[in-house]
Amino acid sequence: MQAILKLLAVILVTAQGALAQDLSALARVNPEQSKVEEGWFGKTTLTLGLSQGVPFRVFLLNDPARLVVDFREVDWTGLNADSLLPEPGAISEIRFGTFQPGWSRLVADLAEPMIPDQIGMPVDENSGTAQLEIVLKDVTPDAFAEAAGVPIDPSWTMSLSPKKPITKRDDGRFVVALDPGHGGIDPGAQTDGVDEKDLMLRFALSLSEVLQRSGVDVVLTRSEDVFVALETRVAIAHQAQADLFISLHADSLTQGGAKGATIYTLSEEASDAATAHLAARHNRSDIIAGVDLTGSDDQVAGILLDLARQETEPRSAALARILAEGMAQAGGPMNRRPLRNAGFSVLKSADIPSVLVEIGFLSSKRDLNNLRDPIWRAVMVNAMADAILAWRDQDEARKPLIRQ
Repeated sequence: MQAILKLLAVILVTAQGALAQDLSALARVNPEQSKVEEGWFGKTTLTLGLSQGVPFRVFLLNDPARLVVDFREVDWTGLNADSLLPEPGAISEIRFGTFQPGWSRLVADLAEPMIPDQIGMPVDENSGTAQLEIVLKDVTPDAFAEAAGVPIDPSWTMSLSPKKPITKRDDGRFVVALDPGHGGIDPGAQTDGVDEKDLMLRFALSLSEVLQRSGVDVVLTRSEDVFVALETRVAIAHQAQADLFISLHADSLTQGGAKGATIYTLSEEASDAATAHLAARHNRSDIIAGVDLTGSDDQVAGILLDLARQETEPRSAALARILAEGMAQAGGPMNRRPLRNAGFSVLKSADIPSVLVEIGFLSSKRDLNNLRDPIWRAVMVNAMADAILAWRDQDEARKPLIRQ
């Protein structure tokens, strides 16, 4: 425990020293001075060259073991994960990017239990450049578990829960929650210089604009390139008291020759092996971004699944069918089995009809070309907007029957 307290003291002192600098600009990473090295006696060193000092914090997360470094904030331009970590070792994978507004984050997956033995960010007095150096040492799994956990510091964190109490909405408005997949440190699928997170944000903004012109209220789970936790995405929809929730994706999946638009609804069991693999990848978004998952509860997830089946599942299925029909009529192209289901975390809302739409797959050259084409995207946006309005009208007509 004394070692952990000393570690935290080093972090705080270093961050305060960085605060004394003029931090009006982002700290830029120097790729040539950034590296991961494995040394003697079970020690691994992570070094980042920076254009200036910047406040930062370091902590560990368990299940799976991860090292997380938060910065306020860093421009990662020019740094490549493959050059920083040419081959996996004690650190098996490393990623970095925007986490929240004003935050940058680096996450290193640890192949074995290691904790920081030394942490420092010395600043050159003449040039103002800085170098973050974290030396990790091997420890037992028990020692790692004791050291792991997010530091309690409200000034560094953002709530995952709605801040305002939810009161029942009865104003006749129709509210749609649009969820552009991934974001920030989590790019999603990446193919030929295209990031899924960027494509889906553009698509969601266009769909939002078309829906709003039709008199629909729209809430976006993100409107910029930031990471949003899976739990927060659902919480945003609940806070807005959305009438439906649509998560937008364009994944990359080699299994099953995935291509064409596909709409997924919630199910405890996946409809096929490829869908199960896809759901597992989607549900790893929080792990990828270094979110603490120790408070998650599988029992709660099971209860939500049961509740969703009772009333929301048929309404979600109806939405999926109408979307599939509308997108097909607009020319698609659609997947050979456009309606599928699996346990996607973002669909586990008990009271909001929810679907996840893979508009296409970046692993398909045809789909990639379509998603890059602004004319194709505009046609698909309008088709989806028309389908959403059709679902609204049909769902409203069915309400008296549900009450009976």
